[in-house]
Amino acid sequence: MTRPSEERPADGVVGLVIGGGRSVRFGSEKATATLDGEPLLIWAVRRLQRSCVAVAVNARPGTATERLARAQDLPVLHDAAGDAAGPLAGVKVGLAWAARSGAQALATSPCDAPLLPADLFPRLIAAAGAGAAMAETADGLQPLCAIWPVTATAVVNDALRDGAHPATWRLLERIAAVHVRFDDAQAFANINTPAELAALAQRAERLRIGQPGTRRD
Repeated sequence: MTRPSEERPADGVVGLVIGGGRSVRFGSEKATATLDGEPLLIWAVRRLQRSCVAVAVNARPGTATERLARAQDLPVLHDAAGDAAGPLAGVKVGLAWAARSGAQALATSPCDAPLLPADLFPRLIAAAGAGAAMAETADGLQPLCAIWPVTATAVVNDALRDGAHPATWRLLERIAAVHVRFDDAQAFANINTPAELAALAQRAERLRIGQPGTRRD
């Protein structure tokens, strides 16, 4: 997949879309559901590509999400055998991939929040510096929107030992992640049902009407 020409990715930062969930409430794979004719996975990938030198997708083997990612020539990372299902398992393999790529940090994004702010990752990367950062809104912490330094690999690996899977935000707090405040909490809304996707499509349409000529995120 080509990167928009105006993008200036941050040196040493790679991105990962967390797309390994089972989407039980949605009834099918959320990452391949479409908004405005584009799969949600691609919305997330393109946003990360504007800030990262490379982007990978965390997906379960044999899924439509994996096939879509491979069709876009994106690296696909599977959770390590024995790890409990959840986003931290994706962060673990993402950090290992980042280290192999020679990167210093990993930016993570959910696959099901297509209206995230355009300045999300530039602000997180700037705030993190050599450390970690995560988004925060009036609704609380947004730990899937975060920057993880490769130096956090040992902490994440240890947290997942013996099938454990602590809350992602707790791990980010443990590594002293900076909180970056965003005013529009609705922009972080994730999609769990087809009805929520339809409601989000209506919001996206209102945004386009209110801001003619602007690029979508």
